[in-house]
Amino acid sequence: MDNTWSLMSSAMRAGDVPKGLRRGTVRRVARFARPHWRGLGIFLALTVVSAVLAVTTPLLAGRVVDVIVSGGAAGTVVLLALVIAGLAIADAGFGLAERWQSARIGEGLIFDLRSAVFEHVQRMPVAFFTRTRTGALVSRLNNDVIGAQRTFTATLSGLVTNVIQLALSLVVMITLSWQVTLLALVLLPVFVLPARRLGRRMADLQRESAELNASMTTQMTERFSAPGATLVKLFGRPKAEAGEFESRAGRVRDIGVRTAMLTRWFMTSLTLVSALAQALVYGLGGWLALRGDLAPGTVVALALLLTRLYTPLTALANVRVDVMTALVSFERVFEVLDLDPMIKEKPDHRPVPPGGVSVEFDDVRFGYPAAEKFSLASLEEVSTLDNRGGEEVLRGVSFSARPGEMVALVGSSGAGKSTIASLLPRLYDVDSGAVRLSGVDVRDLGFDDLRATVGVVTQDGHLFHDTVRNNLAYARPEVSDDEIWEALERARLAPLVRSLRDGLDTVVGERGYRLSGGERQRLTIARLLLAQPRVVVLDEATAHLDSESEAAVGEALTSALRGRTALVIAHRLSTIRAADQILVIEEGRVVERGSHEALLAAEGRYAELYRTQFSAAEEQPAA
Repeated sequence: MDNTWSLMSSAMRAGDVPKGLRRGTVRRVARFARPHWRGLGIFLALTVVSAVLAVTTPLLAGRVVDVIVSGGAAGTVVLLALVIAGLAIADAGFGLAERWQSARIGEGLIFDLRSAVFEHVQRMPVAFFTRTRTGALVSRLNNDVIGAQRTFTATLSGLVTNVIQLALSLVVMITLSWQVTLLALVLLPVFVLPARRLGRRMADLQRESAELNASMTTQMTERFSAPGATLVKLFGRPKAEAGEFESRAGRVRDIGVRTAMLTRWFMTSLTLVSALAQALVYGLGGWLALRGDLAPGTVVALALLLTRLYTPLTALANVRVDVMTALVSFERVFEVLDLDPMIKEKPDHRPVPPGGVSVEFDDVRFGYPAAEKFSLASLEEVSTLDNRGGEEVLRGVSFSARPGEMVALVGSSGAGKSTIASLLPRLYDVDSGAVRLSGVDVRDLGFDDLRATVGVVTQDGHLFHDTVRNNLAYARPEVSDDEIWEALERARLAPLVRSLRDGLDTVVGERGYRLSGGERQRLTIARLLLAQPRVVVLDEATAHLDSESEAAVGEALTSALRGRTALVIAHRLSTIRAADQILVIEEGRVVERGSHEALLAAEGRYAELYRTQFSAAEEQPAA
């Protein structure tokens, strides 16, 4: 394995690294391939055998010519011909085995790489996804990983085979005639010098093409979604969108044409140089043969070996370009792997104590981190990252909820209510202070235990493009259909699902857009009921419901929250009158706290919000 990667490293000398390519990329690729060292050893052995067979055939062909010229026995010629035929068959067999082993190693390594990237992205904080363009991220997992795959499934085999074949051919040619070999190598600089310049240019073109493809993927992902397509149609911008897409696609087209022509020009030049070198061998070799310094068969062997010399040189020049472009893809993938997940699980994490769970916020201060800590400019498709961040959003928030209590958060938009809710399931980590569940800091809990304890219903009620059953079973994969129907009944959604032609097997569409807003929200509430968490966070869970649906779901939530600790965010103050404690949040601080009646009597901010929502006729009975 070390020999294989040293060959690749020598082909990618530090002086040849194109502008912008990080040093050490090849070593990282080698480390990724380390688990496949056994397969690489087998592959290397097959490659050596194939290279030896390729060099042996010209020597036997030269021997045939010598036997014919010297008037040798016909049987000898036939025997040599049979040996050449046998070597050809063996070479074909070894070539197939070598290709199979190369593909097996390459596909296995790409599986490891793709799995590592997907798992790593899953561990990134929510802030990463709020800034990253989805299309750019998908492009890293698809286009760049496929580009990197060429290094192993197509390039590695040619690289190792041609290097060994080149070395063997050179040794044999020098043994036969150092004069002819030296003349053949006179044109060697013609191969090396263009390769250095072309490799850099091809890498730059490949990088630009990858960025443009990521931009197109992002545009298609956003514009082809249901809300994106609706926005384009409502504002009448199909032509502008098409023009922007065509501009990027046109640049990709131009890059493809230029890349093809550069490669073709280079390969044509190398082929021409190889033909000229062969003419020199025939000329000098023939002259030496006429003088009696070389046997005629040796001249033929040298001519055939020259193809084994310049063909690998031509292929290696092309391989180098492939390696350069593949390394750009590897580098773009490694950029994602190098991002720090920020939210990390401690090796010695603790479980949540059994029984009812209390919630405590202890002097919590928090500011959203700067983008440079968790994002990439290339994934956001901007020239430089927005480094603003760190400004406090929460300023010393403290409160507690005993097991089974409901705490409601109210206040103006942007006051910090949703930020408080996001700290409980640890979507972000506090800057100072602590968030505790039953006395245990959430940063000390295991991820699985935390997710099993805290259930969240967000305002948008996201659903996957999947069936009703699979969307609900996402909370508990082992759940039965009877339990699903029970949850749907409690969420007041069972009659609707029964009316659908495919029932639980109905596909809800991307983000659930085949359902109404209220139906989507009730489906996410049913998913929460199936999860059976001990702590529930409702972030505007009834925001998209009409009055009738809100009352029905409110009854279901009252039943579902019984015996569970709840943190509820609501703009509709009518939905949180029964809360054990209401917190009024303004500018990241708790400015008021108490029960509904006590806060109304205090005539403070809560009373002001309440009067804004209800008429005098509604306020009088409440008072």
